[in-house]
Amino acid sequence: MTKITYEVVEHDGGWAYTVDGAISETFPSHDAARKAAERAAREQGIPGDETGITYEDKDGRWRSEVSPGNDRPETDVKG
Repeated sequence: MTKITYEVVEHDGGWAYTVDGAISETFPSHDAARKAAERAAREQGIPGDETGITYEDKDGRWRSEVSPGNDRPETDVKG
């Protein structure tokens, strides 16, 4: 199972959370950023519908597969 960690950090005069190299919008307080990170982490775990996906792999080949919708990652929040 994949594990995703949301981390609360100081950013642009306030606070934000980061995940996998992306950074959220800036929040006025650490508490607000943490609550937003916790909400995002919780939503990440919600199962979805089975669906077909198509993507280009690192070698430039197009792949098609079925995403079962129940293979949600484990999440946590730091900071």
